[in-house]
Amino acid sequence: MTRPHPLSSLPAHTAHTAHPDPADAAPLPPAYPDRAAWGTAPSLRAWQAEAVRAYFEKRPRDYLAVATPGAGKTTFALTIAAELLATRAIERVTVVAPTEHLKTQWAVAAAKAGIPIDPTFSGTAGRTSKDFVGVAVTYAGVAANPLAMRMRTERFRTLVILDEIHHAGDALSWGEAVREAFDPARHRLALTGTPFRSDVNPIPFVTYAPDSDGVPRSVADYSYGYARALADHVVRPVLFMAYSGAMSWRTRAGDEIAARLGEPLTKDLTAQALRTALDPAGSWIPSVLQAADRRLTEVRRHVPDAGGLVIAGDQESARAYARVLAELTGAKPVLVLSDEKASSKRIEQFSASDDRWMVAVRMVSEGVDVPRLAVGVYATTTTTPLFFAQAVGRFVRARRRGETASVFLPSTGHLLGLASAMEVERDHVLGRAVTDEDDIFAAEAELLAREEASEQASGEQELLPFQALGSEAVFDQVVYDGAAFGHAGEVHVGSDEEMDFLGIPGLLEPDQVRDLLRSRQSERARKQAESPAPAAAPAPAREEVAFEQLGRMRKELNALVAAWHHRTGQPHGVIHAALRRECKGPAAAVASADQLQERIDRIRHWAAARS
Repeated sequence: MTRPHPLSSLPAHTAHTAHPDPADAAPLPPAYPDRAAWGTAPSLRAWQAEAVRAYFEKRPRDYLAVATPGAGKTTFALTIAAELLATRAIERVTVVAPTEHLKTQWAVAAAKAGIPIDPTFSGTAGRTSKDFVGVAVTYAGVAANPLAMRMRTERFRTLVILDEIHHAGDALSWGEAVREAFDPARHRLALTGTPFRSDVNPIPFVTYAPDSDGVPRSVADYSYGYARALADHVVRPVLFMAYSGAMSWRTRAGDEIAARLGEPLTKDLTAQALRTALDPAGSWIPSVLQAADRRLTEVRRHVPDAGGLVIAGDQESARAYARVLAELTGAKPVLVLSDEKASSKRIEQFSASDDRWMVAVRMVSEGVDVPRLAVGVYATTTTTPLFFAQAVGRFVRARRRGETASVFLPSTGHLLGLASAMEVERDHVLGRAVTDEDDIFAAEAELLAREEASEQASGEQELLPFQALGSEAVFDQVVYDGAAFGHAGEVHVGSDEEMDFLGIPGLLEPDQVRDLLRSRQSERARKQAESPAPAAAPAPAREEVAFEQLGRMRKELNALVAAWHHRTGQPHGVIHAALRRECKGPAAAVASADQLQERIDRIRHWAAARS
């Protein structure tokens, strides 16, 4: 068998020199080329050429590249691999990926770049065909037999590509196995779009350095964040369509509770309200799926092959959501329930088709790389920053300039905060800063609280099962570019007011999206002002009661804080703390109406003074 040259499909300058000339990358616009097949770009984007140049200037043993999902980490890594193979710096390539499906994607991409990789390799077998110069394995596979991978790594001069390396910290055993298996590697190239975790498990082969607060943080050798990629037109801008609504459920103790999704609630009640909203037997999910399908129809007017993805929390929910979509659209969506070869085939077939919808469980969704995905429904109770960033990354992969992405999500404060902070670049933090003597035992207290919570949860299993009683959906707001847009009053699903935002064209520049959102918001407000309620109204509106007033004011304050965050880059918590220092009083969740109004006036004063 004749093996293709490793650099046959890569830029000429990398095929002839180990040190790319900076001038070679200069003429390329930031987003060049337009979205190519996965891992097969004929030329490097500007950031890729810059990162490749930085790599070969140092030729380090360990290199961490942080690039936002959709930016093209695969092409960057394969360029380096091909160059190292061509110059005999390495003999073999090992790719470590989170899922079985991603192993296959890497093998296909590498083959198109002239690097044959075996995605079926098993550590127990220990060998592969001589037709391959590399293998692809999962982190779980490495953990199952790290010694076999170590022996292979010692036998050849090896480049190890650690894709989404934050997964190596999923368990201490995984991190230890990755370190044991690949410690002898000649070169290690770590890739991630989200280098942060919610725990303190160190990520192998990542450098940590103390920040100004003394807490160790991960240090990337090259970073290409969402904000820069958006400015370069490499990724799509994202419209977050948030839906709230009335929820009712029965707790394990037998109490029936009614609350509105998105209103200030305790952590437990917020989680229960979210769980109720995502119950397929209620009205919230069908209403939101119907709205998402209308949005997809609008996007397909300009992007005919645009597709949608529903991210479900488990297999049972995924099947139920698929049935709801089939009833709404008249067509069965593609259903992906596990990380198996058959699932990979279904994903590939969906990617190549013009089918409208796919439903995938949470664990599989990170491995879904379908560039035509433009509309998503975030229907899982997992709300960690890490997973949220990975989930949104499924929709930001730009193929041509002007494409937009839309993600439908429950209107909870935490998710809205994550949506507003899309452009924030995070690092993995080992531990937390100690602010005073009383804080010395905070870590132990946090561990104790977790243990107590787990004991309480296990005790609740003996009580009545949680039961969602009912839910309804109403449009709440659009979060875009860190700012919130919406209409006054309650906006019902299917109304003209909702279509003001669902009907935004699918091909617009980021500035045009922002201007259109503002225009539609102000135009609707003007129409409402010009069309007062009829004089023969059946009854005057009742006076707003205290809890309604406080809920409305907290929502207004949070929207202003989000806008100020986008304007200044300050975290939401810092802004709230500054308002409390200046205006005094407790946290917003327990502040009085007068205290909330004072903070609203103060932040408006800040904005006026700055402009």
